[in-house]
Amino acid sequence: MTSYVLPPLAPAAAPVEGEAAVFPIRRVLCVGRNYAAHRREMGGDDRDPPFFFSKPADAVIPPGGAVPYPTRTANLHHEIELVVALGAGGRDVPPERALDLVYGYAVGVDLTRRDLQNAAKDKGQPWDAAKGFDASAPISPIRKWRGAPPQGRITLSVNGQVRQDAQVSDMIWNVAEVISEASKLWTLAPGDLIFTGTPEGVGPIVAGDRVTGEVEGVGSLAFEVTP
Repeated sequence: MTSYVLPPLAPAAAPVEGEAAVFPIRRVLCVGRNYAAHRREMGGDDRDPPFFFSKPADAVIPPGGAVPYPTRTANLHHEIELVVALGAGGRDVPPERALDLVYGYAVGVDLTRRDLQNAAKDKGQPWDAAKGFDASAPISPIRKWRGAPPQGRITLSVNGQVRQDAQVSDMIWNVAEVISEASKLWTLAPGDLIFTGTPEGVGPIVAGDRVTGEVEGVGSLAFEVTP
């Protein structure tokens, strides 16, 4: 039996719709600029291979968890996304087999310190502080899923005003392609989450804002940004 010099932390986890047991989170991978209109609003217009970055597993905040306004930023942005939860793994998985790895889907918001991200881009620095901060990944319960991925409406509202409204089918790289490309860079495993990118309409939120998001057929989430 392994002994530890400090008590090990409990693994990060997300609820599963209709289940008492929770989904253990191993790793969080995120895809940047996977909707054409969002690429254009962020200054690009191409179909390069998916660009990945990561968040720590404990950045995931399940429903009901506090989402505090982060330190060291004056420009916090919302980015609604379809999240893939993997129940199996592998390396170099071809797209035609990629959906076999899927356990289910959830709704997630990739919170971004946009000012820190822009400064990092200007200097060619990594995005860790801009993307991987505490409580930067609110998530809905995971809905178990078999078959073709969701393709319907994806929306986000702030204080009742719609900010993002698109179709998941607008993704440049579909779910199978995203999983396949990720498996070329990492050995994927059960417990991995993949945020698949956000549509156009990203924008700022402040303390006190109420954020709601939904992916048709998958679920919804809501949270308040606390001071």
